[in-house]
Amino acid sequence: MEKSVAILMADLSGYSALTETHGAKTAANLIDRYIAIAESCLAGDSRLHQQTGDELMFVSASPDAMLATARQLAAATADEVLFLQLHGGLHYGKLLKRRGNYFGTALNLAARIASKASAGTFYCSAEFAGAITETPAASFKSKGNYVLKNISEEKELFEINVEKIKTGYIDPVCRMVILDPANAFHLTGEDQPFFCSFQCLELYKRTQQFNQLNQPVH
Repeated sequence: MEKSVAILMADLSGYSALTETHGAKTAANLIDRYIAIAESCLAGDSRLHQQTGDELMFVSASPDAMLATARQLAAATADEVLFLQLHGGLHYGKLLKRRGNYFGTALNLAARIASKASAGTFYCSAEFAGAITETPAASFKSKGNYVLKNISEEKELFEINVEKIKTGYIDPVCRMVILDPANAFHLTGEDQPFFCSFQCLELYKRTQQFNQLNQPVH
């Protein structure tokens, strides 16, 4: 029998860039950190159901518990040194559970919502926002209607007020968040990007040089 379930899909923004730059071992270590952080952020009956690459799927019978989990996850990762930004999608809908797996369009919808959220943001459906009982409506900001892949009707999505990095820089090569510029690598000159490592700085310089050499001649 289908039951109403609160779903959170949370991805690491820039995971492919990090893997390409720093290799499989660094990527795997980051996923291990991500899972450990996620397990420490579970609220109420929320649980981490599944990991697929850098995407984590959480489920709960309570939308309020799932919202608390999302907020705690955002806050914990925002303070993590040399980590990636998150983006996520939340939905509340009917799912069928069989042999430990979940089935239903609500899963697809949660994934589609997550894909619309930019780095550092969490979006949710109107169904999820409407099921919340313990949080003021002002915590949800409408982002308008979206066309979602394989979803027949446009859906209004809401941005959830979550913790974001207040200061820091994004490495333009591997997408890691740099919270302390004093421990980062930096090109000379104002308004130049910061890098997590000398490797990223050198890759950036080579890319810039290549782009300059291959600019069209007018």
